[in-house]
Amino acid sequence: MRSEIRFVRLSEIDPAEILAHMSDPRVAEHMPLLKFAWNAETVAQFVAKKEECWHRDGLGHWAFLSDDRYVGWGGFQKEGAEWDFGLVLRPDTFGLGPRIARKAIDFAISDRRIPYVTFLLPPSRTNLRALDRLGAWRVGEVDYDGATFLKFQLATE
Repeated sequence: MRSEIRFVRLSEIDPAEILAHMSDPRVAEHMPLLKFAWNAETVAQFVAKKEECWHRDGLGHWAFLSDDRYVGWGGFQKEGAEWDFGLVLRPDTFGLGPRIARKAIDFAISDRRIPYVTFLLPPSRTNLRALDRLGAWRVGEVDYDGATFLKFQLATE
């Protein structure tokens, strides 16, 4: 039987779960902007920043649950006029990525505020078949906080 995937606010998750997740060195392998060690204060600031997005834009990052177990975080964050989608899973749940992404994209398709979604991936991510299956295309490269990312776009209208 397939697990139930739910999206909840990050503020509903035990900060210790987020700390353990973001302290795993396997998570940092594909996150070039993750150049610091996480601690309780970092988690609190992170969750507060993501909550600010919800208050400002009416949408933001979620915590992802599989059968009520925290498996990661991600969702939509407004970057200028664009809605960028991110997905950061616990290493033992990487296999849930396609299901979670599909559910999030279905959400974006139903939300009139989101005419398209962008994805920023570090060049270290070489397996891009999931983006192909979604129908996303490469737009180019962008510099974000001193790191280069591959930028993809997916129409949702």
